[in-house]
Amino acid sequence: MNWNVEPNTRQRFFQTSDSRTHTTNEINMVQLRVVLADDHPFVRLGVRSAVSAHADIVIAGESANPTSLIELLQKVRCDVLVTDLSMPEADGTIDDGMRLVRRIRCDWPALRIVVLTSLASPVIARSILLDGAVSLLNKAGSMDELVSAIRSASAGHVHISQSILAALTEVDGVPPVSLSTRCLSPRETEVVGMFVRGRSVSEIARVLGRDIRTVSRQKRIAMAKLGVDNDPALFAYVRVHGTV
Repeated sequence: MNWNVEPNTRQRFFQTSDSRTHTTNEINMVQLRVVLADDHPFVRLGVRSAVSAHADIVIAGESANPTSLIELLQKVRCDVLVTDLSMPEADGTIDDGMRLVRRIRCDWPALRIVVLTSLASPVIARSILLDGAVSLLNKAGSMDELVSAIRSASAGHVHISQSILAALTEVDGVPPVSLSTRCLSPRETEVVGMFVRGRSVSEIARVLGRDIRTVSRQKRIAMAKLGVDNDPALFAYVRVHGTV
């Protein structure tokens, strides 16, 4: 996230977070347990401070390298992992960040993952997003976006930073994978296909001769099946997995 802020700004942010008064409903709600992994202490501090302003999210543990992260996940229950993609080990060696993500997805398949990265490679972004349980955020993004991504991930949705989405849309050449393999009905597939090709919901309804509420519902159900919660994420999903 964008941690390059003036000292006074950081101080005001921390004071606001620490002095927040939580309502009774907030205190009684079920909290999302988040594990945070990043080798930069100030990044962890910034994320921790941002999360502390929200009563429904709690940091269950922190890690500074891949090995300690695996050990932490074996001991601590969590709902969402927020992790850097390229963390060095304690001895300074750097392993493939994608290998770490794949191992975590294999060992903890129910765990939702939000990857923070400053890497701009569309190839890496595609590789990460091919797993429907992984969200992807640019470290230059806002803290509010991170909180939103954590909540979306916990609900089973995928959140993608706009800058990463823009990079994805500039690259071609990925072998297509039919959306129909993700259990969309023929009508849902038809609606999604027309929508990502530029037609509005009202235009789709007119072309297909359906009620606009029916088309809107079919689009909403299709997005839920694909694990995306907004239109940019739907466009990115289609871009990564292929067209219909």
